[in-house]
Amino acid sequence: MSYVEGDRPWYRHYPPEVPRSLEYPDEPICQLLTDAVRDFPDQVATIFYNKKMTFREIHREARRLAHGLLRLGVKPGDRVALMLPNIPQAVAAYYGLHYLGAVVVWVNPLYMPHELIHQLSDSGAETIIALDLLYPRIMQAWEKTPLKRALFTSVKDRLPFPLSVLYPLRQKLPKIQYNDRVLRYDAVIQGVTPEEAMARLPGEEKGAKDLALLQYTGGTTGVAKGAMLTHGNLMANVVQARAWLYKIPRGQGVVLAALPFFHVYGLTTVLHFAVAHGHTMVLLPRPDGKSMLEAIVRYKVRLFPGTPTMYVAVLQMKDLEKYDLSSVEACISGSAPLPLEVQQQFEKITGGRLVEGYGLTEASPVTHSNPIWGERRNGTIGLPWPDTDAKIVDPDGDEELPVGEVGELLVKGPQVMQGYWNRPDETEQVLKDGWLRTGDLGRMDEDGYFQIVDRKKDVIIASGYNIYPREVEEVLYAMPEVAEAAVVGAPDPYRGETVRAYIVLKEGATLTAEEVERRCREQLAAYKVPRQIIFRKELPKSAVGKILRRVLAEEAKQEAAQAKTQ
Repeated sequence: MSYVEGDRPWYRHYPPEVPRSLEYPDEPICQLLTDAVRDFPDQVATIFYNKKMTFREIHREARRLAHGLLRLGVKPGDRVALMLPNIPQAVAAYYGLHYLGAVVVWVNPLYMPHELIHQLSDSGAETIIALDLLYPRIMQAWEKTPLKRALFTSVKDRLPFPLSVLYPLRQKLPKIQYNDRVLRYDAVIQGVTPEEAMARLPGEEKGAKDLALLQYTGGTTGVAKGAMLTHGNLMANVVQARAWLYKIPRGQGVVLAALPFFHVYGLTTVLHFAVAHGHTMVLLPRPDGKSMLEAIVRYKVRLFPGTPTMYVAVLQMKDLEKYDLSSVEACISGSAPLPLEVQQQFEKITGGRLVEGYGLTEASPVTHSNPIWGERRNGTIGLPWPDTDAKIVDPDGDEELPVGEVGELLVKGPQVMQGYWNRPDETEQVLKDGWLRTGDLGRMDEDGYFQIVDRKKDVIIASGYNIYPREVEEVLYAMPEVAEAAVVGAPDPYRGETVRAYIVLKEGATLTAEEVERRCREQLAAYKVPRQIIFRKELPKSAVGKILRRVLAEEAKQEAAQAKTQ
């Protein structure tokens, strides 16, 4: 069946406080910071290892940077790369580029030169703002990119203590050769007075239809592509998030900024959301269980957007029961399936609500979430957000499928991208009449709650049976000894593929492959039970902590190929 306006089943399960449709301002994303400094000028905007900056200070730095870049010849519409972890300069630089009217290109600080060359060349970025530790990598890539200038900043410039406390004897700062092309970030800022910084800037004239961001996908389906997100796309997701988290008042929240800003999930649910609400962000450039736990306790964190691996990292900390985590009110988990066991344990230790949501880079990113204060359904991604449509179609066509059947999830809404940068053919493959093909397989129940079964490309086909890795992983995560698990298809000469499970045990726990197999047989059909079980100390992860199944699947393929030659 098709849904017409007013007949979408999910509306019946919206909390009464959440409207079905919202008003979206025709404003640039930098307006969020302008409004924050107007309403909360002396509110702490960022805490970085106890170094605090107010919204007034962040706003001043952002505007001075914008004017400084204009003097250097950077023009509105130019693509400018940001290669920074979660540090105060990342917040100021991001908004400064939008005040200037530039198009931001976030770059993962972990990228190696060849990855950097692709992203800078593809986007056409001639300017990069980066951490000083990354200087050698950027210089290696420079001649093969369009770069004309680079601004370098340092973690030590915003620390309340010597850098050696943070990086004891582990990293030696590179010696940077400054010149007319390689510049100090702070020198560019200091070249503009606070009075000059208040002059009107080109970015303040931008509107909803103007391009704001080239957000590169992870490249899981080939070469990384730049999703074109407008100011309107980004602003829409902020307005939708504000409606969904209606109980959190402006100016009174503390948000844990463990998700990296260079990932669109962290950009929207932490950076944009916090600034839009006048919340304080506790910046963690290198989050782990210990730093996240200490930040929650010390700063009374109320909001913790994260990934399942982040919640697992906190849960694995020793003597967890000794810490008071009761300040945590709301958490939305994304980027990977949230195991029920993790959700239940985390809610038990905090007393807050941890719900699963869903999104993708091409949608700014959030499209679905379980209600935080309302009816949630465990194992689902919840309901489409206001003004967001969703449907399940035949994976090989466009025919809409009945309730309960598995097919590809398509979404449509004001947060959906305009297309891929300079890739019209690939845009046409995923965007049609405003509908975005997500590449994820899912189903919808009769009440409009959606469930993701798996990625189309991750489905294991063994002896003709479709096996969804997430279903097997849920069984593994329910085992008390298991900290992390990932399931992939391994080539098999008889079955085509067989189920391989990678498992990381909790500290001090013991478990045998035979015991894993026995427990799986108690809960899964025989063809779904892992035939290969591999224990590891850790699993490969993305920048946001998402377990990279594709890396493990490639490993399985390489092992099978080697076995054939022996």
